[in-house]
Amino acid sequence: MLRDKILRKFIKDYDIKKLRQAGVKIGSDFHLGNSYIDAGFPFLIEIGNNVTLSEVCILAHDGSTQHIAKKSRVGKVKIENNVFIGKHSIILPHVRIGDNVVIGAGSVVTRNIPENSVAVGNPCKVIGTYDEYKERTLKRMESHPVYPTYHAYKSEDEIRQMKEELEDTWGYDE
Repeated sequence: MLRDKILRKFIKDYDIKKLRQAGVKIGSDFHLGNSYIDAGFPFLIEIGNNVTLSEVCILAHDGSTQHIAKKSRVGKVKIENNVFIGKHSIILPHVRIGDNVVIGAGSVVTRNIPENSVAVGNPCKVIGTYDEYKERTLKRMESHPVYPTYHAYKSEDEIRQMKEELEDTWGYDE
């Protein structure tokens, strides 16, 4: 089990190194999470600090114009600092995602998302502020179970406890 965790960490670090070598500008504390970053135009993609991609697809090109003009439409993608992008979201070319943003799972980001936003949907639309989301989350943590051990390191007792406590509610995990 520990070997698998070390291997996953190595693969992520290796992928990030390869992305940087290909031209993607990547800040610190970046979590790739089995995501796809446009291999054809990596030099048009910039990712800031403290960014998590959860099985996300980032495209700096749109090949649909190939049938019309024999050219792909291309554009920069810039993801700023303190951004979380939920599972299976797609970021399209010529998009900027500002600081302190949460993008909900399954979103298709076709336009810029301003800083301090929570945005969801297809097409992705702002539904609130990051500050409101943060305040709501911290308040909810006061009345729901909070588990301090990262999921991959949980003991059998901790797993059993979570299963029992989360029967009729939800909680927060490391």
